[in-house]
This record gives sequence, structure tokens and C-alpha cells, in this order.
Amino acid sequence: MNSPANLFSNVAKRSSRAPAAPFLPMSRAEMDKLGWDSCDIILITGDAYIDHPSFGMALVGRLLEAQGYRVGIISQPDWTSVEPFRALGKPNLYWGITAGNMDSMVNRYTADRKIRSDDAYTPDGAPNKRPDRAVTVYCQRAREAFPGVPVIAGSIEASLRRIAHYDYWSDKVRRSVLFESKADLVIFGNAERALVDVTRRIAAGENIKQIRDLRGTAFLVPHGWMPDEEWTVHNSTRVDVPGRIDKVPNPYAMALEDPKQCARDNAGPEPDSQPILKPIVIMTREERQAAAREKARKTVVRLPGFETVSEDPVMYAHASRVFHLESNPGNARALVQQHGDRDVWLNPPPLPLAMDEMDNVYDLPYARAPHPSYGKAHIPAWEMIRYSVNIMRGCFGGCTFCSITEHEGRIIQSRSEPSILREIELIRDTTKNFAGTITDLGGPTANMYRLSCKDKKIEESCRRLSCVYPTICSNLGTDHSKLISLYRKARAIPGIKKILIGSGLRYDLAVRSPEYVKELVTHHVGGLLKIAPEHTEEGTLSKMMKPGIGAYDEFKALFDKYSKEAGKKQYLIPYFIAAHPGSTDEDMLNLALWLKKNNFHLDQVQTFTPTPMAMATTMYHSGKNPLHKVTDESEEVITAKSGKTRKLHKAFLRYYDPENWPVLREGLKRMGRGDLIGNGERHLVPPPGSEAEAAHERGERKHLPLVAEARSAAPKGRVIEVAARRGAQPRGEERVFARGGDRAPAGGGFAPPPGKAKAGILSTIKAKPRAGRK
Repeated sequence: MNSPANLFSNVAKRSSRAPAAPFLPMSRAEMDKLGWDSCDIILITGDAYIDHPSFGMALVGRLLEAQGYRVGIISQPDWTSVEPFRALGKPNLYWGITAGNMDSMVNRYTADRKIRSDDAYTPDGAPNKRPDRAVTVYCQRAREAFPGVPVIAGSIEASLRRIAHYDYWSDKVRRSVLFESKADLVIFGNAERALVDVTRRIAAGENIKQIRDLRGTAFLVPHGWMPDEEWTVHNSTRVDVPGRIDKVPNPYAMALEDPKQCARDNAGPEPDSQPILKPIVIMTREERQAAAREKARKTVVRLPGFETVSEDPVMYAHASRVFHLESNPGNARALVQQHGDRDVWLNPPPLPLAMDEMDNVYDLPYARAPHPSYGKAHIPAWEMIRYSVNIMRGCFGGCTFCSITEHEGRIIQSRSEPSILREIELIRDTTKNFAGTITDLGGPTANMYRLSCKDKKIEESCRRLSCVYPTICSNLGTDHSKLISLYRKARAIPGIKKILIGSGLRYDLAVRSPEYVKELVTHHVGGLLKIAPEHTEEGTLSKMMKPGIGAYDEFKALFDKYSKEAGKKQYLIPYFIAAHPGSTDEDMLNLALWLKKNNFHLDQVQTFTPTPMAMATTMYHSGKNPLHKVTDESEEVITAKSGKTRKLHKAFLRYYDPENWPVLREGLKRMGRGDLIGNGERHLVPPPGSEAEAAHERGERKHLPLVAEARSAAPKGRVIEVAARRGAQPRGEERVFARGGDRAPAGGGFAPPPGKAKAGILSTIKAKPRAGRK
């Protein structure tokens, strides 16, 4: 597969390039000021245009500008007419289409499939500024505006729909987005490498229909097409025939202590064809591995076709398992899936960016502000990230409910210290109203910065879906010293008063470095720190690929110890998910009892939302567990699907809310746990006609004594960031906020944006998407 040697290998020094545009043009008038008669590339996005590297279109646009191309942006066009798509004229090279930083369906609908009342990526939070399945609609309109111009789709929405996928909102398996959008090419994952290469080749006169050798790209071909005669097909269209992977009952039981053995056992699947007798050739292990890699480079894995997976949930689960096991760019093979008389061909995932490439991408001349055409409009997503810095991308956690890994990959790509420190200084010197507080140094997680496999060869051959489940791999480096060094240098910058960490913490990693926990707790917690146990019950946690609740207890002990040593009152805010696949009514009851025991009250709980391509979504749709070998007789996964059951699971997380008591009483009686209905300390909910219920009916609200204390501990005006800026997949409804009692953290939540406060209760704000929930 082709990949440019370096993103900036053909880019002239900045001093010899044309000056960067103040903002990429969104109108003909702006093009005229720049002296442009046309754009080479026009990017269409479902988000407001904010010229900042946390927003995908700005990052891609500035990258292409640095390569010497003229790039225009059409932001949130009115899709009911073709005319807005003609605003900048005909692009010379191609259209670049994206739904925005979020999947449009997750952006527009709650976990209960109800339409949302606002949109954080739109001026003044206005709703309905993007269509359902925006990539498809935008591609079709762009094609209509100027027929014959190549159309390239990307971003998280296109990435997660590149093969046949279960769609929660229509409750069916849909075809690849390539069919519905009619795009010429989909660039999935981190798009920089493929985008730079494809742009150069189209500019050189190559037909996009002939560009078939770029990593990280998907396209349509006639059924049975092969790049050349040297390619072979590995058939995985039947259950139990995915090759070597079927010989390992559990792909996560690979945390071997011997690195050499780990490399061997986690190597790519062996070919399943019968060997032909040949003269014996003695090869070293390295030579054998090189030969296997070369063969894999010319092998395509055929997944079960759309017609099969749309009708057979077991085959859907099998296809999901095979798909995810081909996700390591070091050993992944090409994939192909039949749709009628054509195939969707997926090349292996993109290679991660090197540190200098990451630095160059983030050092581009961004205006770091919304486009001037928005005037004084309030854009919530911008307000949430304007004082934060993205230090890395990728996640090796592999949580099944999260789509970060499918989009950004498992290999951590980090920026250098100097690049990060330069951005902090830039925020200090150029961002309006900056008061000295950096709200986050993070990414998909707070503490995976510069963590990697100890051996590159092992990393390239490994097929584990998580480096930290069921245990932390012995080959994973967990040294947090580089992150500690970054924190210390960042807070030493003149004019910086406080460096807060807003990204979610991977606490099972953090406890491997008590020095890091001490540094974090002493200097970088603004009263509240969010972490995500997600559940307490092992059955559910095993379906999530999350550590047991004991890891949370271990981290909490360190957190409390170092907070006390620092003389600070600080609290953990734990997040939990209701109705996750594998979670039974009893599991949710046990979680509610744990919350009551620890005196937690949760506001605005999170209900599981099945998002395309996530392994938990496969469990939800198929009832099978793709973390293990899939057969008709393999493990069944119990999943809450009915509205009544999902409502009960959600109510368990808010057991203290009088509005939920009728639902909980009915559920507890049905479960044979009526003993938990009463007025005593051991009871979960009071009986009908109790004083608590009467007080509720009179409109009286009672709160725990630590609520006010927790609120005062929160940094004034602080909001949770929208981490979709990092390309993460958001997860359903508003996030979880905790109010605690005397034995457990209080929490209370961050201060909401102006106008959102609710008198007398702790307020909540719009959900931070799944990127920090590790």
C-alpha cells in the first residue's frame, strides 16, 4: 500500500510559500480578496467553521493549504436546495465531504431516538442545521451541483459506515456509505496521509477511479476485482472459517510475559490453504515473519456480504469480529465485502503519524477563532475547547462501546513537548478573554501520552484488541514520566496560572505510576476529576472490556491520599452507563445499591447508544459476543432493547429521584426484590405514600449536605469540553454528574454556560462525547 514518506516532504519552507489566508474563504467575496478565481478543493462540513485544529475541516483545510492548494469551505449548507453548494463555484480537483466532528445521527438524536433541542457545533446552539446522515446528503448535492467533479467523503460518520453496519435509528443493517452517498472514495481514520497523496495525484492528472493503492481508503469495485494476479483471497464468509483467529478462543487472553512468545502467538493468521510439497528451505524466524508479512500484503479477507449480514445476526457478529481483528496497521490485511454485483474494497488502516508530522499539523497557521461571518454568535463547542490543547490521538483501551479505536487507531500518536508548549503560549498571547487557565492537556484520554509497546516488532504483529484488558499487557510501557515532565513545564510558562486536566483518566494505567497521580492531584485537579468505571458488575464490565471496580477503589485511595496531603477538598466524578449489552436487571440493581452505599446521586445519566461499527453495537444487534469465537451456539448476550427495560435501567442510576420511584417499585417487585422498598437505610426507594413522596408532591426538594460544598469546589465557569474535537464518537445523552455524601466524592458538576443554570439544583451541560471515557 502506498503512503507518502512524510506529510510535509514536498512542502516548501513557510517563508517561501504563499501567505496563509486569514480564514479559509466561505464566500466569493473572500475569494476575490485573496485573488482567487476558483478553489482547488471545496470542503463541505456539517459544523460551523472554526479555524482551530480541534475541528476537522480546519485541520484538513490548513494541511492542504500548506501543500499549495486553494481551499474553500461551505459550512452547514441548506441541503434542501442545490444552490448553496454552488456558492464558491466549481472545485478544480474535488469535493471533500464531512458530517462534522460528530456523527450526524448521534448529534441530532438522543439514546431514546428523540431529536435534540440544540447542536453544540452550530452558532447559538441552533438545532436542525444539518440533515440526517449528512455525508450521504452532502455528497448527493455536491454531485448535483457540478456533475463530474470527484467526491471524497471522510470524517467519523463516513469512517464508521464504510462497510455494512447496524443502524440504531432505522433498526436495520444498512449498506456501506459508499453506496448511499455515491462518493468516489471514502478516507477513513486519520485522513492526513491519504488525503495529501490523493490530492497530489489528482492534481497531476490521475483519474480518481484509478487510485486504488492508498492505505485508509475504501471504494467500490466490480465483484471479484483484484489489483493484480499476485493477490489471493482469504475467505471468511462462513462462521468458523476466519483462519488462525478461530484457534484462539479469547483474543484477549494474550497477555503473555514472554515478549517473543507474545509476538508469535499474536501474529497474523496463517493461510488456510493446503501446503504444496516443496524442497525444504530452512529460514530464520525473522525470515518467516517477513515472508508472512509479504504474503499478507497481497491477501484480501472476504467478509460475509451485505445480503448475508443483513439477514443473519450471527454472520453479522462474525463479520464484526473479523473486521476488528484486521485493525492493526502493522499486520492488517485488505478487506472486501460484496454488495450485490459490486464489492466494497477497504485497504489496510493508515499508518500513524510520526511526532514531527503531528507537530507540523498542529503548528499550521490557524486563526484559532470562529469565522468572522458568525459575528458574536455563541458556539458551544468552541467555548468548550478554546483554552485546551490536544496533545495526542488514538487509544489502546478498546472499550467496546467506544468508536475512538475504529477511527483513530490503537497506536498513540503524540506531539512533542516544544510543540505543545508553543500552543499554550499561543493561547496565552492570542486568544480573547484568556484568564490564565488551560482547561485541558489531553486527548481521547488524559494519560496515554507517549505510551507505546516496548518492542516495535511485537506491536506490528500483535492482534489484541486492547492493551489493557483483561490485564495490562506486559509489553506495554506505562511510564508516565514524560507526561509529568510536560505538566511541570506547562505550568511553569509565564502567564499560566493553572493547568487543568479535563480529558477522562484511564485510572487503571494511572495507578501504575503513583508519582503521576500525586502530580495530577496536587496541581491539576480543579476540585473535580472525572473518571469512568462505567459499571460495577463483572458480567457487564467484561462486555465493555473495562477493568473491575477494584481498580477504581485503588485509584480512589491514591486520589484521597494525595488530595489530603495537598490540603485540598477534591472529588471524583464517576460515570456509568445504563442498558449496556450484557447488563441485566440484577446488574443494574447491584450498581444502584453500590451508588446508594457510597452516597452518590447522579444527574443526567448515560444510556447506551449503539453507534455504527462498535463491538457493543454488534452485541446489541446480534445477541452474540464478537470478543470470542462466534457460532450459532456461542455465548448469548442479554441486552436491554425495549423502552420499558431501558427506562428501568436508567431509573436505577437515579434511584433517589422521586420521578423514578414508580418505575423502580414495579421493577423491584417483578424481580422479587420488594424487600428493597421501604423507609429504612437499607432500602432503595420509599413505599407509596411515604413522607418523602408527599414532600415531592408538595414541590419540596431535599439535597445532600455536601452539594453546596461540592459546588464551591468546582472551578467557576468551567465546562466539560466536547471531546469530539479529537474525532471521538459521542455517546448519547447528557453525561453523568455526581452529587455525593459523606463517604464518597460529591461532584456536583461543572458550571454551565450562561443562561443554563437551574435554581436550587446542580446544573448540567451538554454531554462530553466519548473521548475521555476510558
